[in-house]
Amino acid sequence: MNCHQCGAIVATSDRFCEECGANLTAPTVEPKQIIGNSCQKCGADPSNIDADRYCIQCGFRQVENLSESIELQPAPNLAGVSDRGRRHHQNEDAIALKIVDPHTHIIVVCDGVSSSQHPELASQTAVAACIAKIETAIHQGLDADTAMLQGISNAMTAVANIAFDPQVNDSPPATTIVAAIVCDNIVTIGWLGDSRAYWISPTKSLQLTADDSWMREAVAAGEVTLAEAETSPYAHAITRWLGADVADDDKPNSITFTIPSAGYLLLCTDGLWNYAPDPADIYHLFQQAGDINPSTIARHLIRYANQKGGQDNITVGIFFRASPLANNPEPCKSSEFKTPT
Repeated sequence: MNCHQCGAIVATSDRFCEECGANLTAPTVEPKQIIGNSCQKCGADPSNIDADRYCIQCGFRQVENLSESIELQPAPNLAGVSDRGRRHHQNEDAIALKIVDPHTHIIVVCDGVSSSQHPELASQTAVAACIAKIETAIHQGLDADTAMLQGISNAMTAVANIAFDPQVNDSPPATTIVAAIVCDNIVTIGWLGDSRAYWISPTKSLQLTADDSWMREAVAAGEVTLAEAETSPYAHAITRWLGADVADDDKPNSITFTIPSAGYLLLCTDGLWNYAPDPADIYHLFQQAGDINPSTIARHLIRYANQKGGQDNITVGIFFRASPLANNPEPCKSSEFKTPT
């Protein structure tokens, strides 16, 4: 049979969908029809949407659902691709890239939670709110860790304020997030959920983030083995995210990383890393791309995930550092962050 939430094929004995985590034993509710072009955030009448797609009631700019693939490359060393994949009917991922100045680059990647209402709107809202706040904070002279905290906090507020109908789905809009501020040779990363960041050097790949997931936490606590966790219906369940159903003071995970040599910073959703779960797999994918151009590598990673089945949306953002820098400018300094345990 098919999952009532995402349409994936599931066994009649399954209690949860492996693709989106939906409860297969709960009674399904027919979704209400979406009316015209009402505001996606506050539900205002279509007459309140101006020619530039802004709502004159709440100021929210209407988001277009991305059904296929988008590519971004604001600079030769910065690129990103977000693809619908082969199984989902819409793209619930989102990505934003920004060059603040020649020394400072921002990447934000979000993965809408499929079991929530309007996951595509949640991810689009989060990337826009996060990157805008980070840029503002940097222009104000704030250090990178403060800018990151403010950016993700702003994204949390924006997603929590998205209107939803609990009679259609009692899970409010939600999304994971991973964001990076690259200031010369210092990378500041913040995240909630299981979207990841990696550093890929000429010789190896290093996973910089630790998933907020039941599987990682249960294995780390010694409750189950990795093999047991991988077969659990909770294997892909996340434990932290952006949304109205989480605590307002839930601070993101964060870490700083000093770029040691030439290499690539990769931010991605689980639509990629589920097919390359080990950092060594990511390294080999970069080697197989046959090009140093981030946009070429990004397209290669998308093709790989789709060739493996493309059962989820796939999003990657890549920053390339040709060589390390000896000094880091004062505006980009960042205090030490703690990695989650």
